Amino acid sequence: MTARSQKQADVAYSKLRRRILENRMPAGTQALEAELATLLGMSRTPVREAMIRLQQEGLVEVRPRHGMRVLAIEAEDMREIYQILTSLESTAAGLIAARGLTDREDDALNSVIDDMEASLEADDLTAWANADRHFHHLLVKFCGNRRLAEIADNFMDQSHRARLVTLRLREKPQRSASDHRELMALMRAGEVEQASAFHIRHREGIAETLVDLLEGLGLQ
Repeated sequence: MTARSQKQADVAYSKLRRRILENRMPAGTQALEAELATLLGMSRTPVREAMIRLQQEGLVEVRPRHGMRVLAIEAEDMREIYQILTSLESTAAGLIAARGLTDREDDALNSVIDDMEASLEADDLTAWANADRHFHHLLVKFCGNRRLAEIADNFMDQSHRARLVTLRLREKPQRSASDHRELMALMRAGEVEQASAFHIRHREGIAETLVDLLEGLGLQ
């Protein structure tokens, strides 16, 4: 594959993956290769490569002559994803607590928490979910471990899809911002073990709620 072809395949993959994760192509969506090529304004070859990558991630099923079908959100998948995220993010919180937050990092995280609170006040749960996702992205970014951040970001993208589906099926997340502010206080104080343990409890609570919804309501 030429460099140009690889770049087109990367673009097709990125655009289709974003549509799936944001539920603009919800579970059960079927699309032919030619339809996707028209949608993205490119040839079928990079679209085909993108579909194969998405299938490897477990997001779609590729079927010969039938294009692809977006796969369901499985409760067990989310359980496994949150186990990984809980471990990675609690490690990140401990790393940050050990070295301390810079003023720039502190300001960035506080700004996102402000956005979360404003979104809840306006009853804009989608904006809240996006702000919450940004907080967790910055948390792993600021920990100083690039590989940890890259792995965590990938799983965050996948969990975000399930969270958007269940957003209005659970109680309003009133404690989310205050939990994040408490985590910030622990990291500022250099409380390594306490910051890590607090974030484990925070993530486990989110995971339990989400998985229970997916199982109990049969969201596939």
